Amino acid sequence: MNNQTITVLGAGSWGTALAILLAKNGHKVILWGRNKEKISAMQQAGENTFFLPGSAFPELLSLSSDLQQAVLQSEELLVVVPSHAFRDTLLKIKTVKPQIQRISWATKGLEPETHQLLHNVVDEVFEKSVKQAVISGPTFATEVARGLPTALTVAANDISYAQELAQLLCNDTLRPYISHDIVGLEIGGAAKNVMAIAAGIADGLGYGANTRSALITRGLHEISGLSRKLGAEDQTIMGLSGLGDLLLTCTDDQSRNRRMGLAIGRGQSIEQAETEIQQVVEGVQAAKQIYSLAQELGIDMPIVEQVYLVLYQGLAPKKAVQNLLTRDYKSE
Repeated sequence: MNNQTITVLGAGSWGTALAILLAKNGHKVILWGRNKEKISAMQQAGENTFFLPGSAFPELLSLSSDLQQAVLQSEELLVVVPSHAFRDTLLKIKTVKPQIQRISWATKGLEPETHQLLHNVVDEVFEKSVKQAVISGPTFATEVARGLPTALTVAANDISYAQELAQLLCNDTLRPYISHDIVGLEIGGAAKNVMAIAAGIADGLGYGANTRSALITRGLHEISGLSRKLGAEDQTIMGLSGLGDLLLTCTDDQSRNRRMGLAIGRGQSIEQAETEIQQVVEGVQAAKQIYSLAQELGIDMPIVEQVYLVLYQGLAPKKAVQNLLTRDYKSE
């Protein structure tokens, strides 16, 4: 594919890492962030000193806090803002460019107020005929920016669009796989964050590898049940954006969600943990959203429920683990 101009909307760690990757691949990239002061500081430093220090910006990467300029100059829009800012960002794009042909996102999570999947939000803001794609998988921003070997999945409602995005992302160290299962990628990317908080809580309490392994395995079972109910395919949840992302997020301390759980298990408050982490922890909101969605759909998700109770109802972490262990016996 010929080199393109791509705007990445969202200058957090993941948006910055994808912008660096795309620029290294030879594409002209505009990295947009809403905070003018932070964008100016990043321009001067030549790197994202706030969220991804040590990863220098390639020559083809420029920065902007001017949404109109960033959107109108690009052929491809990749949204990488937190889920709570997703709809607002789409609405801002629409004011600048009402008729878009395609849009992709690497945001993980559900919409907070409605707990809708993000492709439903795209449908509401733009026409359903717009080509849509989601990028997800087991990816830490720092490792992608450093060019460490990585694999991820691109799912789209038009498989040719997934193939085009895969070509934009692909290089000697990043291997994209393609899919049409947008729902599977979205559920896997949102729900794994809740399970990572659970795994972190267990480790913060001092429980061992047995506990962590059980949580991951039963967590995958819960994610599979929800995904199946919403029409996703089992093979997606067993793939990179499901099992792969779940393993990554639950077992490595680069994960903000796991670190949140660790802090809670060690007796810290959510506010204290957020102050230390200094970035959005998507799993905190996702716990409420997925718990509500499971209640609406009549799906049993006991790990999600206990994480929700810890985060929002003040349940003691040890009591949450006890609740899981004393549930009625059942077949696996």
